[in-house]
Amino acid sequence: DELLFRQPESSYFGDCPICCLPLPLDPRKSVSYFCCSKVICNGCNIANVSREYKQKLNIRCPFCRHLYAKSEEENERRRKKRFEANDPFALREEGRTHFVDGEYERAFEYFTKAADFGDVEAQFNLSLMYREGLGVEKDEKMELYYAEEAAIGGDPIARCSLGCKEGENGRYYRAVKHFIIAAKLGHDGSIQNLKELYKCGYVSKEDFASAL
Repeated sequence: DELLFRQPESSYFGDCPICCLPLPLDPRKSVSYFCCSKVICNGCNIANVSREYKQKLNIRCPFCRHLYAKSEEENERRRKKRFEANDPFALREEGRTHFVDGEYERAFEYFTKAADFGDVEAQFNLSLMYREGLGVEKDEKMELYYAEEAAIGGDPIARCSLGCKEGENGRYYRAVKHFIIAAKLGHDGSIQNLKELYKCGYVSKEDFASAL
């Protein structure tokens, strides 16, 4: 439990490699580049594009400075090059593509590869697939294992799901600990859960304040 309930320094998103500020949890507020598998915050991305547009320069990746992909085909070639090199980010994105297409067994294969390389989002995706029996037989132990691995790695959504599961089982003390950790990582849903548990007397005033 010591490792499970240790507060991560930041979410698994980490910091923007340009401005070094924490990346937002909302994926709509950042951009992924397949040339280097980096995630850049929208602020830095827009600033880079604006600067190069004003100076009439070719638009390049803000991090590795590769030229911006001019077509979806070129972007796809870059993506394949990255996952063939066992890049965890690219492996996870390949798994996501298969998942969206309903190819769950292939998705499970790529998520597993990415998870083996420590990709936190892939770990939580595996937890969900074990829970729902998508591409693999349902397995509660493996569902819990990958959810805990993702939570330890700094995934606030995985952390919140663990808190919800503990609450459903009546273990409110453990649920509160999960929600506090997720709330400190910026997860709004966990803050709302803490509010409800505070009203019911399961959260102290001090713990609730520390999570805000």
